[in-house]
Amino acid sequence: MISQLTQTFQSYFGSTPLVAFAPGRINLIGEHTDYQEGFVFPATVKQGIWVGIQKNGLTQARLYSIDFDQEFSFSLDFISPKNGHWATYVMGMCALMKQSGYEVQGFDMVIGGNIPVGSGLSSSAALSVAIGTAISSLFDFQIPKKNIVLYSQKSEHLYAGVKCGIMDPYASAFGAEGKALLLDCRSNSHEEIPVNLGEYTLMLVNTKVKHSLADSAYNKRREACEESVKILQTEFPNLITLRDLAITDLEKVEQLLPKELFLKAKHVITECSRVHEAATALQAGELGSFGKLLNASHFSLSQDFEVSCPELDFLAEKAQALDFVLGSRMMGGGFGGCTLNLVKTSELEAFQTALTSPYDQAFQKTPEFILVEIGEGARVLG
Repeated sequence: MISQLTQTFQSYFGSTPLVAFAPGRINLIGEHTDYQEGFVFPATVKQGIWVGIQKNGLTQARLYSIDFDQEFSFSLDFISPKNGHWATYVMGMCALMKQSGYEVQGFDMVIGGNIPVGSGLSSSAALSVAIGTAISSLFDFQIPKKNIVLYSQKSEHLYAGVKCGIMDPYASAFGAEGKALLLDCRSNSHEEIPVNLGEYTLMLVNTKVKHSLADSAYNKRREACEESVKILQTEFPNLITLRDLAITDLEKVEQLLPKELFLKAKHVITECSRVHEAATALQAGELGSFGKLLNASHFSLSQDFEVSCPELDFLAEKAQALDFVLGSRMMGGGFGGCTLNLVKTSELEAFQTALTSPYDQAFQKTPEFILVEIGEGARVLG
C-alpha cells in the first residue's frame, strides 16, 4: 500500500509524500457500555487507512481517494464539510485543528485503505486518526495522541453526524502489537493487556447485512439507559451512570426498574463485569474462560439488550456449536455487521465450510470471512 500510495501521489502531485497509517479495530468484549462511561476491550488490527501528505505552498488542500477514485479540493480559509462525503473527514479534522490554534497550511493528500466495507472495523475512525497523525507530523505540530482522538470523535459528531463513543479513535491511536486495551470510558485511560491466543485465531464473519432499524434502536437504547439512571438515583444517590453498579446490585435494580428497562440495565452492568473478567482470563492464559465470556456477551446483547438480528444469532449459534470454536459473539452496534470468533487455527477451513452453506441456505447470502491479527496503533511510516 505504501508503494501504491507513493506512486499515486507522485502521479497526481509530482512530489514524494510523508506517509502515515492508522488501523481499524476489533472490540474483544464490552459492547454498548461506552455511552454509560463503562469499560471496553478493543484491539487494533493490521488492516487500516494509509495517508500520503505533502505541503503544496497554496491555501488549498488537494485530495485524492484511491478507494473512491475521486479528486476533491477545498480552501483552508473557508472549510465547509459536506455530510456524507469522504472528504468531510479531512475537512473536519482541519477545522478542529485550526480552532485549536494550529496553523494548518496548504497540503496535498492521497488516501487509501484495506478495511473491508461494512465489517465493523471502524474505517471512519481510522481515517480521522490517520489524517490527524499525518497533518500533525507534516507541520511538526506534535499534537498529543489523546487530542487527535478527541478531534476525531468531535469531527464525527459535528461533521459526519455520527454520535460515536471514544473507543474507535482511541483504539486506533493507542493500539499496541499483540495487546488489547482495557479502556475506561469515563477517565479515557487504558491498561494494555497481552493477548496470546496460542493455537487459536480471531476471525470475523460478516453477515453482509445492515438492518435499517439500527440507528433508531441505538438511540432508544441510550435513552433507556439514561432513564434507568434517573429512576435508580433515588436509591443509589451517588450513581452517575450504570457503570457505577456492580453485579451484586442487580437484585435491587430489578426491584426498582420496569422489566424492559431492567433488561437493558442488566446488560450494561454484566457486560462491564465481563470486560474485567476477560482481561483477567487473557492475562492468565485461560482461553476457555475467555471464550465462554464471548458467548455470554452474545446472549446478553441478543436477549437482554436486543440489538442482534436473525443473521447474527444464526452465525453465533452455529459457531458456538463447533468443538474447535471457543467462543462467538456479535461485535459492534448490532442489527448486522460481524460476529467475532475464537477458532482453532488448524480448523479455519473447516470453520468456513461449516458456516457458509447453512447461512447461504437460510438467508440467500454468502458470509465473508476476515482474519484479524492484533497490530500497532497509528504511526508515521516515513
